[in-house]
Formats: sequence, C-alpha cells, structure tokens
Amino acid sequence: MAEFDEESEELNGEEEQSLFEHHNLKVEKGQEMIRIDKYIMMRIANSTRTKIQNACESGFVLVNGKPVKSNYRAKPLDEISIMLTTPPRSVEVLPENIPIDIVFEDDYLVIVNKKAGMVVHPAYGNYTGTLVNALAYHFKNLPTTRSKLNNDLYLERPGLVHRIDKNTSGILIIAKTELSMTRLAKELYDRTMDRKYIALCWGDLNEDSGSIRANVGRDLKNRKIMASFPEGGEIGKHAVTHYKVIERFGFVTLVECKLETGRTHQIRVHFKSIGHPLFNDQEYGGDLILKGLQSAKYRQFVQNCFELLPRQALHAKSLGITHPMSGKKIMFDSELPADMQAAIEKWRKFSQERALES
Repeated sequence: MAEFDEESEELNGEEEQSLFEHHNLKVEKGQEMIRIDKYIMMRIANSTRTKIQNACESGFVLVNGKPVKSNYRAKPLDEISIMLTTPPRSVEVLPENIPIDIVFEDDYLVIVNKKAGMVVHPAYGNYTGTLVNALAYHFKNLPTTRSKLNNDLYLERPGLVHRIDKNTSGILIIAKTELSMTRLAKELYDRTMDRKYIALCWGDLNEDSGSIRANVGRDLKNRKIMASFPEGGEIGKHAVTHYKVIERFGFVTLVECKLETGRTHQIRVHFKSIGHPLFNDQEYGGDLILKGLQSAKYRQFVQNCFELLPRQALHAKSLGITHPMSGKKIMFDSELPADMQAAIEKWRKFSQERALES
C-alpha cells in the first residue's frame, strides 16, 4: 500500500497510486488440499471470500506464477501471490452534503468532474470538505479502499479508484461495486485507461509534440514536493508523459498531455524538468514571470492572469475506460473550467495584439 504522511493532502497527484494490498504466502508442508479462496481468507485479516473470488476472476491470484480460479485446491509448498483491493479500515469518513458534478452514473460506476480547490480524500489537516466526504453522503455502500496515515491508522476512501491534485480540476472515476473496483483498479494498474489533460505551460515549446521520460520521486531536499530524476536510475519511479501543442501564445503554450504512467504530480514535475513549468504552479516555480517582456504593463498583465487563474493551469479533460461490466470502451469528457478559459482567452488576445503590432 502507498503510505501517506503529513504532506499527503498536497500529494494527491495524477498518479497510479496502488489500490492493491500485496500478499505472498507459501502453503505449509502439512496442509491438506483446500480451496484457495478459503485458504487465503483464513490467512489474511479483514479479507472476504467475495473479495478473494473477485481477485481470482480478475487474474490477481497467482499460484507458482500462474493465475488460478477460486476453486483451485491449494497444496503443500504452493507459492501464492495475491493482490486485493483493500478492505474497510479504522477511521470513519463523515458524510457531508457537498454538491458534486456528476457527468455519468450507472449501477457500477460514477464519473465526477471535480472542481479546483477540492481535496479528493481526507488526510492530515483535511478531514472534512473533501470529495470522499461528499461521496459518502450521496452514495451508500461504496466499495472502500484505504490510505495509511501511520503504522496504526488507516483512512477509508469509499469508491475511489484514482486521484488528482487538490488544485487540479477534472474527471475522476468512482466505483460503485466491489467487482467494478477490482476491474477498474486493474485497468489503472495495467495502464489501459486513456487519460488526457489540458495544461498551460510557460514558454514556447520547440516541438509540436513529444514525450517526456524521467523518473519521478520525492524531492531530496523538500518532501512536500516531487522531483524528476534520470530515467532508469535508482531514484524515483519510471514515468512517461506524451504531449502535443494545441495553441501557441508566444510566452506560454497550451498543450494536451496523455499519461502513459501516473505518478504523483507527474505532469507538473515533467514540464518543470524541461524548463516549461505550468502557469501559476506555486509549488514548481510557475507562479513567477518566466517569459515575456521587461515592462510594468506586461508584469501587470501576467499578474492579472494569475488572479484569474489562482492555481496551476491543469485540467483532467477526458477519461477513456473499458466498462467493468459491459466490456465496451467508453470515453468521458469535460469542459475547461471558467478560470482556465478566462486565462487562456486573455493570453490569446494578448498574442493576437502583439502579432498585429509587429
């Protein structure tokens, strides 16, 4: 399980944080042959037979390296590997009547368009007012994952399959059943979800499209933020962001980003690593005037843009998944929020006026 410390509220990034609890068991020499779902249930605390059977059906229970069905009979010296979506734990999430923007809902999943400024799940300093508190109010009996707050304390996260940053807006998927959670989590784990973001970054990118490949891990000097490290190195985790330019405004560029991986703050860290931090990203240097003119008028223009968009210019625009029950590929989309639209339009007008002047 991923661990969350006191800074976790600031680390709810566009990531593929593991929603799985990993176990490795070896069947004892004297063990009689027994159904594997029953054997696992007896040896893993807080597990249920239904959860184990769902894991078997999704290929998450391996015996000697090969997937098995729930009726497989475990025998002595079998080596068993299990990945389970985590069971409910400890700290109760308080339901709160907070409005949420539901893009789509059926019996198995919910697609939510999260507004900027809303924390996705409770953590130190943010136990109320989060998306998870809202979900607990609007939906009953959602399957539950958990966040580890410390060695003894876990926080429930009903329905949550993945997360985005507090100050990033956009599309999130919520599971409504245990089986949906298992299958959607496997899509995330297998990197088959199609996740696209829209970002406004500083500078004029050299290429119309490209890929940023650099490991992402905690900054070695400041644990509250992440940093990039050489690809293939021992520090950080493998991360790849594909991008293409949508529109150029001279001193800033509007881009579409497609995640191949999903590490904490991946897009924000990757664009900083190539010298193009996201516009008004306070944690990664984008809240400074990095490109442009040496004039008071220009400085005031940028400051006005910062005020229109008081956060990093990043929006989770669309999400493509395989429906956990029908098996059909479906795509969900969202409009850019008003603050990003206003800042983009201001830059567009500025760019057009400069072009006319020249």
